[in-house]
Amino acid sequence: MGHYLIYSLLYLFQLTTLSFLSPQPLCHEDERLALLQFKDSFIIDEVNASSDRCIFPKVDQWKFQGLDCCSWEGVECDHNTSYVISLNLSKSCLHGFINSSSSLFHLVHLEKLNLAFNNFSFSKIPSALGNLSRLTYLNLSYSLFSGQIPSAISKLSKLSTLDLSRNFAAFNPSEGLLELKRPDMNSLVQNLTSLTYLDLSMVDVSSPIPSVLANFSSLTSLCCHNCKLFGEFPAAIFNLPKLELLELSRNYDLSGYLPDVYFSSQLKVLSVWMTNFSGQVPASIGNLNSLEFLTLSHCKFAGLVPTSLGNLTKLTHLGLENNSFTGDVPSFLSNFTNLKFLTIGHNQFRSSEIPSSLEKLIHLERLDLAESCYTGCFPSWLTNLTQLRFLDLGFNGLRCQLPNSISRLKNLQYLDLQSNKLSGVVELNTILELKNLEFLFLSDNKLSVLSKSSSNSSLPKLVKLRLASCNLTSFPDFLRNQEGLQVLDLSFNNIQGQIPKWLWEMSKKTLLHINLWHNTLTGFEEPPLVLPWTNLIRLNIGNNMIQGSLPVPSLSTAIYLVSNNSLGGEISPLLCKVSSLQVLDLSYNNLSGMIPQCLANFSNSLAIFNLRANNFYGPIPPTWKCGNNMHFISLGRNKFYGKVPRSIARCSMLQYLDLGDNQIKDTFPSWLGVLQRLRVLILRSNRFHGTIGTPESDSVFPKLHIIDLSNNEFTGFLPSEYFKTWSAMRNLSVEESLTYLHSKGIVFSVEYNYIFRIVYNYSMTLTNKGVNMEYTKVLDMFTVIDLSSNRFQGGIAYSIGYLEGLQVLNLSNNFLVGQIPPVLGSLSHLEALDLSRNKLMGRIPWELRQLNFLAVFNVSHNHLTGPIPEGGQFNTFENSSFDGNSGLCGNSLSRKCEDSKSSSSPPSSTSEEEDKDSVPFFHFGWRAVLMGYSFGMF
Repeated sequence: MGHYLIYSLLYLFQLTTLSFLSPQPLCHEDERLALLQFKDSFIIDEVNASSDRCIFPKVDQWKFQGLDCCSWEGVECDHNTSYVISLNLSKSCLHGFINSSSSLFHLVHLEKLNLAFNNFSFSKIPSALGNLSRLTYLNLSYSLFSGQIPSAISKLSKLSTLDLSRNFAAFNPSEGLLELKRPDMNSLVQNLTSLTYLDLSMVDVSSPIPSVLANFSSLTSLCCHNCKLFGEFPAAIFNLPKLELLELSRNYDLSGYLPDVYFSSQLKVLSVWMTNFSGQVPASIGNLNSLEFLTLSHCKFAGLVPTSLGNLTKLTHLGLENNSFTGDVPSFLSNFTNLKFLTIGHNQFRSSEIPSSLEKLIHLERLDLAESCYTGCFPSWLTNLTQLRFLDLGFNGLRCQLPNSISRLKNLQYLDLQSNKLSGVVELNTILELKNLEFLFLSDNKLSVLSKSSSNSSLPKLVKLRLASCNLTSFPDFLRNQEGLQVLDLSFNNIQGQIPKWLWEMSKKTLLHINLWHNTLTGFEEPPLVLPWTNLIRLNIGNNMIQGSLPVPSLSTAIYLVSNNSLGGEISPLLCKVSSLQVLDLSYNNLSGMIPQCLANFSNSLAIFNLRANNFYGPIPPTWKCGNNMHFISLGRNKFYGKVPRSIARCSMLQYLDLGDNQIKDTFPSWLGVLQRLRVLILRSNRFHGTIGTPESDSVFPKLHIIDLSNNEFTGFLPSEYFKTWSAMRNLSVEESLTYLHSKGIVFSVEYNYIFRIVYNYSMTLTNKGVNMEYTKVLDMFTVIDLSSNRFQGGIAYSIGYLEGLQVLNLSNNFLVGQIPPVLGSLSHLEALDLSRNKLMGRIPWELRQLNFLAVFNVSHNHLTGPIPEGGQFNTFENSSFDGNSGLCGNSLSRKCEDSKSSSSPPSSTSEEEDKDSVPFFHFGWRAVLMGYSFGMF
């Protein structure tokens, strides 16, 4: 409070001095009372307010500044009339609500109103603002206003400055709270023709930019960062004669181009990064002689960078990264001697080495050349750019050793060299000489990183450290003294032995993410009952050899990955208190006991629940309260018994359900068909029994791509009616062809303003092409039906021909009879077809030769007869695919066909043999269907 007192005394001194120079107007009593009433409607919250919203509580000084409100801090009156014409309470620690009944709106002579950087607790912007008709300046930015911007603001026709930007909540800093939809942006601004400054950044506009703005000849600044703008940007706006600042970044659906003529020569700032702007950068951009800030990053620009850009010698900031620029890296970059910020990575420049012309940019503070395919050695001249604070050379092909001279970059705060081919030994102590370093990324090179003991006084205060795949054999000792670390990645090393006790003491309050995946850790040295990191969000200790009990993560944890270890014992009930969990993966351990019921009743946040391959037993918890977020449940390869709980049907967002390889005794859970998003259903190797029957409606299992019911005791006919409802197997989506089944999410760390993006790839085990295969990733387009090793009987239903996107079909080891239906030849994406060990008869349909992707075909141990088709994929199948069919003949078998032509061409559809084979099948098939209706459904 001392500095506030000094500030007040200085202000009073200045006020006293000025009073001798000119008479001071006395404010009107009604306005003085209105100001006091306005002040009293808020809490002055200096303790809980964030530093950017609370610099000086101006209204607290009013009581010390006399009765004349015109002399109060933040208040200005008209010298002639004494009316309050300006109120500037920005960063005044105001906390509370405001509405149209506020006494603020009694100040009807106001011309300027600034309430920025306060906390108005998600209030709506009062429509009474429209009554302040004299306003020329209105700033409500950074003040936690929410909801629709009122149409009343459009009445303020005298406005020259309107700033409603960046009203967002700390828990979701990427989304604004205000929207401009009713009225829309066009309705708001069309009457505000005197505007010189308009900032709507982070207002949800969700409309095109109004073309009427091109007529605002006084406009100097237009800021629409992250407004969800779409459509074509009006190119005429570039021609506004006084335009100095144009900020359109983070409007992903806003398209446009840079005009090749009539650029406003007054532009100082042009930012269109993360938009859909495209085309070539025109030569006319070289006419913007005043330009200081130019960022075209993360757009769709292509072609050569024009040489005229080299004329812009006032540039201090140039961003071109993440486009499709081609040609050489522009040599004129060396002309930009004032440049402090340069990002040109993620393009298609042809350059094998980092251009030496950059050596002349001695004022550079930020250099981003990531993902640029640079090879060669790390250039030693880079260490002469001693003003650098940010250096990103990640994801290139840089070779050789990292020079020791890197320690010359004393101002460096951010160093990213990950995913290169750097080799040799790096002594961390050399890099740790950079006292300002906060971010260090050396992962995924060919480095051997050595760490020696360091004194606490000489260490930088790291925030993020990534040393994955750095040949570490122990935990770096300097970590003992790190108190502010947020991210630690030591995955894919060879760190051995126990996790040391001191690690639990490191950065207790700040650590958000720790990754120890894929080391050779064996256990914990004196593990605490609950891990002590109070703000931890992500913990990954999977793929080690850790023994002992399952540690309970801190209550803040959202992602907990401990798969592929040797952890044993039962799950502690304390785990249920970690209510923020979104991902829980305990798979492939030796955990045992029954699942605590509280895990099934988990909070709405849980999306991934993976207990696969443990020793859990007992019934599956009967009550599931999945909320709206559960996407993945895997309980396979345990010892669960009993029935499938019907409450799982409450998990409306469920995409993946694996109950395979247990001892569940139940009938087919047809009621799961209500799960409209279910894509994978695995019930294999249990004791499911009875007939599958028919679906209750045509809309069951609409998204199902993979169903595995193998190795059970199902009876009756194949589920022909279900084949008609599995619509997701009918066609393969082009959009899904190269994506994987996964779940995505976002976790915010409010205190550290940090966003974690979760991507959890689904995995599973299936029998494909005759082999048990573990899929660590599953393509979205992958489609499988496995009904093998049951007791299905009757014929193969023709309705299976609906499933034109099917890739794997396994009906082996059943009691199927009749012929192989020719309609299988229409399954053009089929890669594996196994019909072995049934009682099928007749010919192998020639239509199957059309299956150009068929890699595995097995019809062994049936009663098939006639020639094996030749040509296409049939020339690649092993003889064993046809074993146990004494009536088959062909060139690849020991039994040749008597008529050589019969093995190379399809038989006539009118042949007597075809009639004899087909008639019994249809007669038997229809009788079987009728019997199914008579006996199987009641």
